[in-house]
Amino acid sequence: MPELVYPPVIAAIKTMFRVLDLRLTVEGKHHVPRTGGAVMASNHLSYLDFIFCGFGAQESRRLVRFMAKHEVFAHKVSGPLMRGMKHIPVNRRAGAASYNAAVEVLRRGEVVGVFPEATVSRSLVVKDLKNGAARMAQDAGVPLLPVALWGTQRLWMKGHPKNLTRRHTPITILVGEPMDPAAYPDAGTMTAELKTRLTAMVDRAQQEYPDKPAGPDDAWWQPAHLGGTAPTPEQAAELDRPVRRNPVA
Repeated sequence: MPELVYPPVIAAIKTMFRVLDLRLTVEGKHHVPRTGGAVMASNHLSYLDFIFCGFGAQESRRLVRFMAKHEVFAHKVSGPLMRGMKHIPVNRRAGAASYNAAVEVLRRGEVVGVFPEATVSRSLVVKDLKNGAARMAQDAGVPLLPVALWGTQRLWMKGHPKNLTRRHTPITILVGEPMDPAAYPDAGTMTAELKTRLTAMVDRAQQEYPDKPAGPDDAWWQPAHLGGTAPTPEQAAELDRPVRRNPVA
């Protein structure tokens, strides 16, 4: 079936990159296989991360099918686009169906994008990972590629207003070496190694990033351990905790 929606969306995104003059640094794009299935597992800083993670597969001419919460598919604007690009809805009440759909897509030789932290990291530090990405790679027998993003939070970060007109923002996209699922005894071991790799890659992206906060009011996009004012991992976990309802008397 021809791709009628994804290519025009990519063209529009590339136009946006040019208009905003984003300073994109993409490394390791050769790791994305030109044929066959693969899982791209990225850290999660921004609501726009799927755009930049997918951009890492452009040189290999791959269209990444992202797993996204089903509410996005129900929206009157984003829903038709998500379905047209053949992304995969995730309904947490029917997680097995979403998982099986992703494995089937991988077995058909496509690339699936996953954010194994499950939610945006307010602390800008790699959170504990769900093991779904590793399980999918093992069940489908395809490589797992760590992807580190940095700078995307400056465009649209959780808890901060989006700034989609910001120009000249540096964005780092690092695609790591493929992880062979056959080299790991189980998904837990593979997930632990994925977190180690993602953490090292994000640390490197942070250290090599060309911009620094302009002052105290601009330090929100830096993690606390680098002197920024983003929440610590402990504070972020508390912010993400569901609101406790008062018990009925």
